[in-house]
Amino acid sequence: MIRLILIALFLFLFLVLTIPVLLVEWILGKFAPAAKDKSCRAIVNWGFRIITLIAGAKVIVRGQENIPSDTAVLYVGNHRSYFDIVLTSNCFPGITGYVAKAEMMRYPFLNFWMKNIHCLFLNRDNIREGMKTILEGIEDVKKGISLVIFPEGTRNKTPDTFLPFHVGSLKIAEKGGVPIVPMTIVNSAGVFEDHLPKVKRATVIIDFGKPILVGGLNKEERKNLSGLVSSQISRRYFALKEEYGL
Repeated sequence: MIRLILIALFLFLFLVLTIPVLLVEWILGKFAPAAKDKSCRAIVNWGFRIITLIAGAKVIVRGQENIPSDTAVLYVGNHRSYFDIVLTSNCFPGITGYVAKAEMMRYPFLNFWMKNIHCLFLNRDNIREGMKTILEGIEDVKKGISLVIFPEGTRNKTPDTFLPFHVGSLKIAEKGGVPIVPMTIVNSAGVFEDHLPKVKRATVIIDFGKPILVGGLNKEERKNLSGLVSSQISRRYFALKEEYGL
C-alpha cells in the first residue's frame, strides 16, 4: 500500500503545485504554440517517469525503429491497466495525445494537463459526440499530432484476452491518411490491477510493430481493419509473454 499512497500523494502535489504553471503554459500557447507543446510534454512525461519510479516498474521498449519519423501516426494498443498511459507516454518520439474516455474531464487540473498534451475525450455513450471526437482526431493527425487509442473501448479485466476492437476508432488513420502503428503492452496489469489495491514491482513490455498503411491494403483487408490490427497485437502479445516468461 505504501507505493499506492506515495503515487497518490505525488499526483496530488503535482496537480496542486503546477497550477501556476498551467497559467504560464496558457500564456505561452497564445504566442508560441509549438513551444507550449514541447514544454507541456516534457512536464507531463517527467511526472510519469516519477510515478513509474515509485511504482518500481521496469519498462522494456521494443520496436521503436518501426515508428515513422516523417509523419504523425495512430498508435493502436491493447488496454489492461490504468498505468498504460503512464508507462507508454515516454516512448513516443513526437507530440502525441491520447484518446481518453470522456469521464476523465471530471478531474480538475488533470483535465487541463491532458488537453495541453492534445488528449481527446471520447463519449462512448453518445454516437454523435463520439463522431465529433473522431473528426477532431482526424484533423489532429493531419496537423502532425500523433494519437494513441485503445480500441477495446475500456480496460479489459480478463487476463490474456482481447475485447473486440471498435471499427470507428481506426477511422482516424484511414481518413487522416496516417499509418497505424500496432502497440502491444504486456503485463501492465502486473503493476496494479492483478493485486488491487497494492502497487508492486513488475516488468512491462511495450512493443511497436511495423506500420500498417491503410491506403495500401486491399478492399477486404480494409473492411476487416480492426480484426487485422487486433490479430497482429494478439500474436505479438503471446509471443512476448513466452519470450519473457511473463
